[in-house]
Order: sequence, then structure tokens, then C-alpha cells
Amino acid sequence: QVQLVESGGGLVQAGGSLRLSCAASGRTFSTYVMGWFRQAPGKEREFVAAINWSGGNTYYADSVKGRFTISRDNAKNTVYLQMNSLKPEDTAVYYCAAGAPFGIATMTKRGDYDYWGQGTQVTVSS
Repeated sequence: QVQLVESGGGLVQAGGSLRLSCAASGRTFSTYVMGWFRQAPGKEREFVAAINWSGGNTYYADSVKGRFTISRDNAKNTVYLQMNSLKPEDTAVYYCAAGAPFGIATMTKRGDYDYWGQGTQVTVSS
């Protein structure tokens, strides 16, 4: 069982930056592939980024590639999402998710992930 708690969301102007954190419980955190998803009002939850268990492989949605960076600190049981050059269309609730142990970073479907956080709101004003 893994419990995930996101933090770091907020209101930012277009062009600004935010760093989201996701703190995980459980001694097996370091084995899980971790992902970030987001859901805007009236839209489906969509994949944003993922990182494999070691941090050696990452994968991004085309819409955030070059602007967002996913990373992890297994010693702190935490995964991060650094978001730069934010746009109004990045406004959404952002969710952290834990997938299968030793999964690959190209796991982009909601069904690939077993555990979810409660989400943190990111609002980008124009």
C-alpha cells in the first residue's frame, strides 16, 4: 500500500514557475514508476510525465516537453514536477500516481497506475 500526498500548487502568472512535490509512504517507494497526471475542468485526466524507479528514464507528454521536468529523491520518498514557462492551458488539478514496481517510464495510461494522491490545484493566469 502506498499513500501519496501532493503539495506545491497555487496561482501563478503565465510564464512563471511552480514546483510540485509528492510525498509517498511505504518502504517500497524506490521500486515504483511514478507519474504526474492532470485534469482540467470538463476534461479527461491526462498524462503529464513519468519517471522510472531509478530516475534514469523519464517520459513527457508533448504538451509539456521542454518546459516540465520530473525527478525523484528515493531517500526522501518524494517525486517532483518542476514546471517552467507556464501557460494558462496548464491550469488543472495535478495528481501524483504510483505504478507497478520496476515499471517503465512510458506508462502513460491511468490504468497503469495503482495508487493516486488527492491532487493539487495549479492555476495559471494570463
